[in-house]
This record gives sequence, C-alpha cells and structure tokens, in this order.
Amino acid sequence: MQHTFPRLDIGSLSDHKEEELMISRFSDYLTEHQNLFFPHRHSFYHAVLFTEGGGSHTIDFNHFPVNPYQMYFMAPGQVHSWNFEGKVEGYVVNFSGSFFQSFLLKPDYLETFSFFNGVTVNSVIGLSESIRGLIVSQFEELLVVNANAGQFREDMIRVLLLRLFLTIEQSDSLDRKHQHFHHNNAVIRNFQKLIEKNFVDLKLPGEYAELLHVTPNHLNALSKEHLGKQAGELIRNRIVLEAKRLLVNLSLSVSEIAYTLNFNDNSYFTKFFKKEVGMTPEAFRAKSANEPGGTV
Repeated sequence: MQHTFPRLDIGSLSDHKEEELMISRFSDYLTEHQNLFFPHRHSFYHAVLFTEGGGSHTIDFNHFPVNPYQMYFMAPGQVHSWNFEGKVEGYVVNFSGSFFQSFLLKPDYLETFSFFNGVTVNSVIGLSESIRGLIVSQFEELLVVNANAGQFREDMIRVLLLRLFLTIEQSDSLDRKHQHFHHNNAVIRNFQKLIEKNFVDLKLPGEYAELLHVTPNHLNALSKEHLGKQAGELIRNRIVLEAKRLLVNLSLSVSEIAYTLNFNDNSYFTKFFKKEVGMTPEAFRAKSANEPGGTV
C-alpha cells in the first residue's frame, strides 16, 4: 500500500543522520524540526515525555491534552500531529524496529509492553508522582550516554531504554482497567499480527481462523475473552483506521481510497464506513479538515 502521509525516518531527524537512534531534549527537537506539526507517520518507535507545556496532540485520530509529566509512545506506522501552546519541554527518543533485534532473543519483545501494542488508549500515560523524578533522571542519563562515543554506547542505551520501559510498565501510572495483555495468548497475538499484515485482502474472521488453525468460534471466543471485542470487530476497526488515515489526505478521492482498501465499489465502501463511524467518508473528511493539523 502506498504511504499517503509523510513518513519520517530517523536519519532525517538526527543531527548525525543516524539510522537507528535519536535522543534529544524536546525543545531542541521542536526547534530543529519546526515543520512537524502536520500529520505524519514514523517508520520507527517514538517516545516523548512532556515536563512542561500545554496544547494537544493526536494519535490515530484520538485527541489528548498535553500535560506536564505525560508520556506518549508510538509504534511504527501510527499517524500523529500536535498543536502546542506556550513553552514545551521534555525529552524525545526515536529508535528503529531493528535497534533491539540483535540484542534481544525475542524479536517481538517490545510488543509485550502495553504502551507499544498499537492500542492508542494505552499509549498515553500520565506518570504518577512516585516515579516522575526517577523517569526524568533516566532520561538525563540517556542524554549523557548518547553524547559519548564509547565502544558500548548503543548497548548502554538499549539497557537504559529497557530499564525506562520496565519502570513505567511496573509502576502505578498505568490504568490496568483499560489494558488487555493479549500478548499472553499466542493465538490472539498472532491474530493481531495477521490483521495488520492482511486487513486489505482478508476481511472475514473465518479467513484468519483458517490461517491460525482454529475454528472461527474459538477465535471469536478468545478475542472476546482477551480483548473484549469480537474477531470481526477487530478486523473492521483496522480497516476503518486505515480509511481514516487515507481520508485525511485530500490528494486521494474517496473512490481511490475504496480501491486501495480492496472494496468492490465506492458505494459499498461508503456504506461500510458510515455503519462503522456514523458518518460518510466525505463528512469525516470535512470534519477532519476543521481540526488543528487535520489535513495533509
């Protein structure tokens, strides 16, 4: 599928054109990249801690106010934009999907962290007072290590990042009521990976159940148990998300978007979208155009 949002790579955002890692104070990051207010995708993992500032930011069409000691996380492919007010400060870390692969035996280890599972409601965290000082000190340590050119610099950064992620995951900052630790179930974990890879071509739960070597009823039962949603709803939600991402780009017609998402015709796509979202694709596009940073 073609990328319809600007897709940023780490090298384009790094002073040293590094391809796998970038660590910076957030104010310096904003000064260096003042054109990042438009909606865009990342090809990398992205983590930001706000220590000062206000305004709002949007991740996959979910809007969040900016608050001090708020952290947000993004996995590759998600779309976001921001609209800041006043002075903004904090820290930002970008790292590639391959940055940890040679370091960790489990290639999908990062997905075991609730805030990196691609569920937007889990990716924005207000840090509790009990760990704010600790997290800030860990970011400061990351800045110091990043500035050095020692032999084990990248390995030290990997260790420090994992410590940071583990500190947050194990803290009382997370709202456990809204999190589904689906990674504990192999079928559901593989189901979500298959959806991400095949949602354009495979739209029925039975098709995924066949790939997973389970019955459709069993897949649906697992989905409801671990995620609180039916299997078909998960597939439809992913299609809707991509449709929204495409609709924000005004250079694509609704017919082109329907074709991109493998719908037989424009009317079927419109009917599907309206049923899932409550408005037509054209109405959603018009609504998005009136929101800050809403169009490309």
